[in-house]
Amino acid sequence: MGYPKCSMSLLSWLSLVAIILLQSINGTNTDFPAYSSQLKLHLNISQVQLNNLAVASDAGKLFGWISGTAATYLPLQLVLSIGGTLGLIGYGIEYLFLVNKISHISYLEVFMLNMMAGNSICWINTVCYLASMMKFPVDNAIVVGLATSYQGLSAKVYIAMAQVIRGNNKDPSNKSIYLLLNSVVPMLSSLILIPFFKETEPAVSRNRTGLVILFMIACLTGAYAVVETMVSTKRVLSFMLLIMVMLVFMVPLMKVAGWLRERGCKPVRVVGDVQMSSVMVENFGGASSMEGEEADQEIGIKVTRVGDEHGVRELMKSLDFWLYFVVYLCGPTLGLVYGNNLGQIAASRSVSETLLVSISSSFVFFGKLSSAPLSALSSRSRYMITKTATVAALMAPMPWSFFLVINPSKACLFISTAMVGMCSGAITSIAVSMTSELFGQKHFGVNHNIVVANIPIGSFLFGYIAACIYDVQEREHGVCIGSKCFHKTFIVWGSICSLGAILSFVLYFRTRQFLLKNK
Repeated sequence: MGYPKCSMSLLSWLSLVAIILLQSINGTNTDFPAYSSQLKLHLNISQVQLNNLAVASDAGKLFGWISGTAATYLPLQLVLSIGGTLGLIGYGIEYLFLVNKISHISYLEVFMLNMMAGNSICWINTVCYLASMMKFPVDNAIVVGLATSYQGLSAKVYIAMAQVIRGNNKDPSNKSIYLLLNSVVPMLSSLILIPFFKETEPAVSRNRTGLVILFMIACLTGAYAVVETMVSTKRVLSFMLLIMVMLVFMVPLMKVAGWLRERGCKPVRVVGDVQMSSVMVENFGGASSMEGEEADQEIGIKVTRVGDEHGVRELMKSLDFWLYFVVYLCGPTLGLVYGNNLGQIAASRSVSETLLVSISSSFVFFGKLSSAPLSALSSRSRYMITKTATVAALMAPMPWSFFLVINPSKACLFISTAMVGMCSGAITSIAVSMTSELFGQKHFGVNHNIVVANIPIGSFLFGYIAACIYDVQEREHGVCIGSKCFHKTFIVWGSICSLGAILSFVLYFRTRQFLLKNK
């Protein structure tokens, strides 16, 4: 049985657009610095307690495996709805508290709400990753890199929406608008975009032209976000950023225009009886009716497996896994902790927290986006460096960015924020395919959830260090202003990141020959 080429391909491209739009608003935890100072005052808590709330959002990822398991048994539309609902409840109640519609919420209750809201991100991410692999099984690494890059822009998108809604007439010190947007926007977007996640046959041919166009749109969007951040915060410019994000609709519209010129649909051969669920299971480690490389060739997927497939037991015994775990902990996770503290860093340096969060968000976006062309080149070139080498190269400048920010100048602060965002964003995206490259695809879903479990661990440890040092400064000097507030913190963070950079090269040299042999 075959599907008309135009209808099948159009559904795939519309699904990709839906995935990109969901990713652009799914990084709800990244705008935490924009309202964290007001939340701290409203709750009357210390910096350590505020850090614990950021940790709570990251701790929601510890339960990300629930969404992966649910997606095995439930339709993606239902999984998407659950994710939106969790965010609506978590952020919604916090918003009502911040605007005094709820008179009192205990600190523990706010902690649990943050954890629920953080977990909602996992549900929507699960849908996006699965749909990317199901709709574009041949180019799934490129699609995942392209789509997830927009999540790096989430904080900037929410800042733009807040500025468009609020304008210049209302009290800029009232940051409750971010909690309102965090609760409502993902839920509404999920409901609107649900139809695009209907199961269809996967596209088996390469779709590089459309992906190149989307990549160019993404580059223009990111460049505009950076320029708009540096130039102005006017309402009309913020509205233009939202329009730029919506430009991804150009690709399916161009496809429709092409089909109209051809005056009809052409048949396309559908390979076998491949169902999307089988592609989903193959990529995420469940039971599949087709085994190994033979099945992959049937649906047109070229899979490179390095070594034996690793289950949880084998993973725990693997030295390479623990090297990888610590590298991720000392790199992308530390970058995330830096982002969580941008509100207090901006206040101590007398810089607009909105400006600093916008810079971080824009460069995290570019970092994540860079993984798309890297994936495209690695699938074509026999001389392409391995992903472990790419991660090592990205880890190398990260420690220097923490040492650079010790300098009290604002220029160093902006440059360091951009470097941390760029490098950590790129590693985060590359890690998705790196996990399967190192430890196989059969148990990918479980294995990668174990890897990212270091995020709440690092968020607590590294954030606790920063909060304790900050609280000491605050007790000694009152409101802490100046580079001294985070001086010791950046030295400690830079030293930790240096360890991660060294271990990333150790991981590279340990796996280099094996990975190149399997290219």
